Amino acid sequence: MSRESRQLEFKLNIGDDKGKCHTKIVREAQATSLIGLKIGDKVEGNLVGLPNYEFIITGGSDKDGFPHRRSIDGVGRRKYLLSGGTGYRVPRKGKRVRKAVRGNTISEISYQINMKVSKKGSKPLEELITEVVSS
Repeated sequence: MSRESRQLEFKLNIGDDKGKCHTKIVREAQATSLIGLKIGDKVEGNLVGLPNYEFIITGGSDKDGFPHRRSIDGVGRRKYLLSGGTGYRVPRKGKRVRKAVRGNTISEISYQINMKVSKKGSKPLEELITEVVSS
């Protein structure tokens, strides 16, 4: 499948203050508005079809499952020597391993974007996301 024929699509995983995670698929114009943002950036809910909400990007992964790491600038996938944190869980103290991770910037290659709610809207997320799915 060529890159031109592939529809731009992101899977948003939105965590709320109750410990629940809500999933929303965004395509084309809504997805294009997220390209170029970095981990830690604020996103207006209007950009992704959730009015009066505000979100903070907390992470993500690409189409092959490689995680975005906050400490690495750019969009590319590179191998780094990791001693813990995003992309590597340490089995014992002091162990380091070379792992492939992606930079902190969202691009067309990203597949999943993790967010948390920083400002609530008037309607609950459950209502807004089920309205989008049912229509």
